[in-house]
Amino acid sequence: MVALSNLTEHYQKLLGNLECPSFESEPWVNPGPLKDRRVTIISSGGIHHRDEVPFKGGDFGYRTIPANADARDIVMSHVSVNFDRTAFQQDLDAIFPLSHLADMAADGTIGSVATDHYSFMGATDPALMEDDARELAGRLQADNVDTAVLIPV
Repeated sequence: MVALSNLTEHYQKLLGNLECPSFESEPWVNPGPLKDRRVTIISSGGIHHRDEVPFKGGDFGYRTIPANADARDIVMSHVSVNFDRTAFQQDLDAIFPLSHLADMAADGTIGSVATDHYSFMGATDPALMEDDARELAGRLQADNVDTAVLIPV
């Protein structure tokens, strides 16, 4: 990820003036021991299955990636001049660690891997994402997910 000081003055100003929401309360959960948790991945990398419609700038929806997806069928349509896709192109696990989660479940480090994982498009106004985020929360609850690995891009 690029440092703010390495961006042009225009982007420094743009990002520095973004509104940051405040919340009346802070959620707190205690999901229990890691060995009992059901884990999903949520990314802002614009990651999706090759056959799906690519993300475009400003998209606020998400795409679903099944836990058993073939890494060769997962692509990234994240668009940013400030993002280097080299690691993703060489190894999906560098930015979306599906096989690492499977290994952790197999060796008992985590309880289980969620049925599905999710990706949003980065650089999107969070206010536009609220309805989709609430929908996703319902899907996670239905799948008994109690832990999410958040991967910001």
